Amino acid sequence: MEGALTARDRVGIQDFVLLDTHTSENAFLDNLKKRFNEDLIYTYIGTLLVSVNPYKQLDIYSKKQMDIYMGVNFFELPPHIYALADNAYHTMLAEANNHFILISGESGAGKTEASKKILQYYAVSCPSVSPMDRVRDRMLLSNPVLEAFGNAKTLKNDNSSRFGKYMDIQFDIQGEAVGGHILSYLLEKSRVVHQNQGERNFHIFYQLVEGGEEDLLRQLGLESNSQHYSYLVKGQCANMTSVNDQNDWRTVRNALSSIEFDNGDIQDLFGVIASVLHLGNVQFESDNKACSYVLLSNIFTIQVLSPFTVDYATYARDALAKAIYGRAFTWLVNKINESMENKEHWGTTVIGLLDIYGFEVFYVNSFEQFCINYCNEKLQQLFIQLTLKSEQEEYEAEGIGWEPVQFFNNKIICDLVEEKHRGIISLLDEECLRPGEATDLTFLERLEEKMGSHPHFVTHKLADKTTRKTLERGDFRLLHYAGEVTYCVVGFLDKNNDLLYRNIKDVMRESKNAIVRECFASMESDNRRRPETVASQFKSSLVGLTDILMSKEPWYVRCLKSNESKQPGRFDDSLVLHQVKYLGLTEHLRVRRAGFAYRRRYEVFLQRYKPLCPATWPHWKGLPADGVEVLVRHLGYQPDEYKMGRTKIFIRHPRTLFATEDAFEICKNDLGKDRMNAVIFWRGKILLASYINLIETCWRGVQARKEKERRQWAVKVIKKFIKGYMTRGEAKTTDNSEYLVFVRQSYLNRLKNNLPKTVLDKTTWLSPPPVLTETSAILRQIHMRLLVRKYVRGITAQQKAQLQLKQITSAIFKGKKDNYPQSIPQPFVETRIKDINIKVLQMIRHERIKYSVPIVKYDRNGFKPRPRQLVLTQTAAYMVDDAKIKQRVIYTTLKSEPPACYVWNGGIQAGKEGVVDFSSGSESMVYKDRNGHLMVVSHATVAR
Repeated sequence: MEGALTARDRVGIQDFVLLDTHTSENAFLDNLKKRFNEDLIYTYIGTLLVSVNPYKQLDIYSKKQMDIYMGVNFFELPPHIYALADNAYHTMLAEANNHFILISGESGAGKTEASKKILQYYAVSCPSVSPMDRVRDRMLLSNPVLEAFGNAKTLKNDNSSRFGKYMDIQFDIQGEAVGGHILSYLLEKSRVVHQNQGERNFHIFYQLVEGGEEDLLRQLGLESNSQHYSYLVKGQCANMTSVNDQNDWRTVRNALSSIEFDNGDIQDLFGVIASVLHLGNVQFESDNKACSYVLLSNIFTIQVLSPFTVDYATYARDALAKAIYGRAFTWLVNKINESMENKEHWGTTVIGLLDIYGFEVFYVNSFEQFCINYCNEKLQQLFIQLTLKSEQEEYEAEGIGWEPVQFFNNKIICDLVEEKHRGIISLLDEECLRPGEATDLTFLERLEEKMGSHPHFVTHKLADKTTRKTLERGDFRLLHYAGEVTYCVVGFLDKNNDLLYRNIKDVMRESKNAIVRECFASMESDNRRRPETVASQFKSSLVGLTDILMSKEPWYVRCLKSNESKQPGRFDDSLVLHQVKYLGLTEHLRVRRAGFAYRRRYEVFLQRYKPLCPATWPHWKGLPADGVEVLVRHLGYQPDEYKMGRTKIFIRHPRTLFATEDAFEICKNDLGKDRMNAVIFWRGKILLASYINLIETCWRGVQARKEKERRQWAVKVIKKFIKGYMTRGEAKTTDNSEYLVFVRQSYLNRLKNNLPKTVLDKTTWLSPPPVLTETSAILRQIHMRLLVRKYVRGITAQQKAQLQLKQITSAIFKGKKDNYPQSIPQPFVETRIKDINIKVLQMIRHERIKYSVPIVKYDRNGFKPRPRQLVLTQTAAYMVDDAKIKQRVIYTTLKSEPPACYVWNGGIQAGKEGVVDFSSGSESMVYKDRNGHLMVVSHATVAR
């Protein structure tokens, strides 16, 4: 808004909130048009961005433009989609919460392009390391792939999205993009088999046929000519001068490889596309018995007896083609999600990007347009709720009285479509699933029966004479928030059911194409339960989408078409005004104003306008709110012109703000004059400083020369060291003598810290340099003798006797007795238990016994002694009472400092705490002391 204040007299108003006549639709339209004529296609309504499609390339999306908007306050620069994307990003990081950007508007208004610009901005502006680049590249490259498979030329748009797309971009706490996830909604599968006059099938069909390599086309049995395929010429618009299918094909192929689709998946995917084209060329003829023969044109011709009539066979063929393509599209979205998946979900926040089909009104509107326009109704309802909610919350938080704003609440239309048991979708599902002969016309009759009195619903039967002339007998009309739309019910039931014949699914289950098998396996699992209709699925997905959006903070981009003919520079007033009305932009402006044109935090307002008051310039030392109060009183604000909130000032009229801004411009000129006087004063100080700087320069020269001499000495030392290294293998000379001294010292210091610790360590000794080979051998021998001496001095008499016995035995039996190693006596043999009960041995037979000894267990109560045996195996310790194992402790459960505990069934549990006291006396004994403790007395000589 600060930028808008400065530029307000040049090209309209950059923020509609500053429009003085904010309730006038003509003033709103005039401001849009004035800016559009100067190629200023973006305008704000607060934080909402209005974008008018210019239908030409503008030089406002370069890397330089991105750099300008990075990290800048939202209102400091002219309106731009980069400003909205940047502010959403930095708000997300600062508040650590989730956000979403809702891009809405009619088909052809530029929603898809806006989505691309936001994604490109995040790809360039976010911090990155190499793994993040991989994620961001895949998010960017998913766009051309999904556009190829989900977009098509319509009467209103050469690249119309025929599916809804919601993408979550995941960021870590540093702001790096670490993952993404895409949700798709209601792919227009009927376009696969039928297109209106002047429209095309999905882009990928034409890209494959016109741009595919010869080898690939030959493998798929295709020809490089779109005119040869029935599904591509229904709209008589297969070839377009505005689209280069060959270039787009190369882009899609490269994108698939970069997203890391393997060659097998890519081959299967294009095989699915080719199979749909071949299906479209399957024709049917009827014989005298009302059966049909299948003719496969362009490949070969065969005749097959079929139980279907021609109409049923054609219907089944088209249903199969739509099902194959629809499920292949779902598979494609899932594969892209796998490639962008964030493996570490913790610590991430997201920005959602919703690019969904715009409101559509064609000459003939069918089931797809009904679903698309219902979706736009839901999003409009969400927009109204969030806008009013956020605005009212701000006023309440600031303690400002809220003035209710009148607006059209389209809940009545949403209920008309989605209400349970009474809405259009419920009635459509009932007709699809009920027994008997249900048709599109019986569905229309049900609508007339249930909704005859609804103000937003009318049919030929219910209309008055004037309206009846504009309606066919098979039509119904809904009064949407965006205007009236007439729907033809023909095909509603078939498109809502979207079912396939079971025998066709059985055939496709045997396909060699992996994608087809995977898709139809899911179809077979779906067939086991009652199928959910397309409208119900779409309704459920919209509920899920609404829940997702309600949990995030909203940002809005409202896209407008400047004209219907897509001509650059043309601004159709009536068309733009119609979009402004039904998108609720004027209502949003009234909500945003709610009596106040400007609101800013006290700190921001005071920082900008403090030069206008002597009491606040150059520094205000008190609270910002007090400074603002002093400032506005000095400026002469009347009480009805502003309100002071808890953290912000609210200014009612733009003219008050403009007057303040004009005074600020004059003040800046006066401040400039004061600065000139200050410059003269400071120039004298700078001249003095220059003399001081000259002296400092001379001193730095002296220091630099000393540093030069020091570095020259260092160079000589380094050279000598390098030369000594190069001649280290030669006889001692003046060149290498100092280096050899260094080598000796270095080796001896390292050897000192890495000497072997035991006699048995034969590998730790460091390898010596050539000059110390002999010295190293002598030192190793001396050190070994030292270790041997230490070992010998530490041997007890008992160990010495054992070793001597081993030496004699070894001399007698070594090499002469196979079991000699096992017959060598083991230590502690005197204390070992000679006989362990056979039952105990059987119970622990799978564990090798390492040691066993008799022990005494003292009861916790009374400390009564009980003889026991302690048996230690490889894995556990056993407490044995004759033939019973009383306790078992697994070694892995032991801790360095265990609490008081008792053992039960091998587990350690908390128990009663006991105390053991130790003492020395004339004889050893154990007994319960008067204080209740267990007293252990050892012989005095042992204690010492």
